[in-house]
Amino acid sequence: MIALVVGNGNYPSDGAKLPNAVNDANDISQSLEDLGFTVIKLTDCSNEDLDRAMSSFKDGLNSNDVGLFYFAGHGMQIDGENYITCIDTTFTDEPAAKWSSYPLNRLIDTMDTCSNKTNLVILDSCRDNPYERSWSRSLASGSLAPMFAPKGTLIAYSTSPGETASDGLGNNGAYTESLLKHINKPDIAIEDVFKKVRNSLSVITSGKQTSWEHTSLTGDFYFNLSLGSKIDKYSKFAIADDLFTVVAGNTCHEIIEKIKSCNWYVQNPAIDGLTSQLLVGSDDDTLFVLGRNLYQAACGNSGSALDYVNNFRSKVSSIDIEKQICILEGMLFEIFFNPRGDFRTSFKTTMFNAVFELDVYPDYKPAFDFIAEVLLPFSNSFYLLPGKAIDDASIELSSSESKSGSVIIKEVHFDGENILYGEDGWEKYSFDGEIAYDSMRYDSLLDKISTEMMIPKKSISIQSTIPIDESSKLEFPYRHTLKRS
Repeated sequence: MIALVVGNGNYPSDGAKLPNAVNDANDISQSLEDLGFTVIKLTDCSNEDLDRAMSSFKDGLNSNDVGLFYFAGHGMQIDGENYITCIDTTFTDEPAAKWSSYPLNRLIDTMDTCSNKTNLVILDSCRDNPYERSWSRSLASGSLAPMFAPKGTLIAYSTSPGETASDGLGNNGAYTESLLKHINKPDIAIEDVFKKVRNSLSVITSGKQTSWEHTSLTGDFYFNLSLGSKIDKYSKFAIADDLFTVVAGNTCHEIIEKIKSCNWYVQNPAIDGLTSQLLVGSDDDTLFVLGRNLYQAACGNSGSALDYVNNFRSKVSSIDIEKQICILEGMLFEIFFNPRGDFRTSFKTTMFNAVFELDVYPDYKPAFDFIAEVLLPFSNSFYLLPGKAIDDASIELSSSESKSGSVIIKEVHFDGENILYGEDGWEKYSFDGEIAYDSMRYDSLLDKISTEMMIPKKSISIQSTIPIDESSKLEFPYRHTLKRS
């Protein structure tokens, strides 16, 4: 995530100075950094400074999933177009101001053309502008004009049309003061954050200022996902379990060593020897590594490991919940991270759904919070962040019927976007330019969607332009995938 934060207050005329704009930029920058954003900050900048920062910001947008632009200062509307101003903007008349300011449409177009999925634009910029009042104009608007928000973009305004933003009585403008109260609160969708901002702003300004937003976001965005246990709960020797040292005489360690053998005849008796007494006497690192290796053994089709994962809750019911969570966190971690502790380029999905079915139990919530925290830096690898509660992931199929009566899947849509694409070299398997297809039933399609999108099956609902059910014969494009690119 990357942000460009601008606060301009030292305008040439005393009557135009904004004492709190720089404070706003500083405080918002700190909050965004705390939330994991890389922040480019400018205060009292010139137009040249802003142009250079925009170049760096654009580069960052192409290598991040989320981009945010924040501006505190004088903004203005000229002939229906919106502009933000710098301290060297010329305010003598409208034409001079127009050509020495930065067009907001240019900013939004730049953000929209980059490869990131989500763009947020926050404008605390309708503060009383004495320059604008001095111009001879038939209609001096104190607010910005509504703007088109491209797909995946939210634009937040500090005022509704016709209102003026307050520079605040304390260290911050009234709008930014309200935003700072809510931006760090966990597990609040961005739309609800701005609703809370609007309510706080109304109280601060005695109802004189009403913020508003224009959004075309297609997915959920949270400034602050609640994060459970920290990754430093476990040592580097557990995170990179290749480094885990087996202590001779430690029975649980010796069992882990046998599970690592990848030999069913060694693995199965070892797993069958896991007793409550052994687990109760083991430390967090040992239980975490045990969970990792139980999961990998289950993916390798060890019968005892499969039984352990599929019946996890009953297998560990006699030990404390904290011990259970350590094992479960190890299993979750193994799905996404390799033995060196590196993020996998190909996830270990064989038992993905069996493990994620456990998120229905409230006492296991800390384990799923844990994996959501660990995966947060890799969020652009997922459609929905694993570990966060998902009520319904709606998948829409664009399909047609073949002459034989099977349903041919043409496109797969999620959040309004077709996410079906060919893997490298898929063209080699086409015939006369026509895509080849794999035949499958509904359950196989659901498995494919789940493991390629990393969304539990129980959270997926499928709609199709041609109705399908468990008896349908489906044709899925060969060598095509739904994996997040």
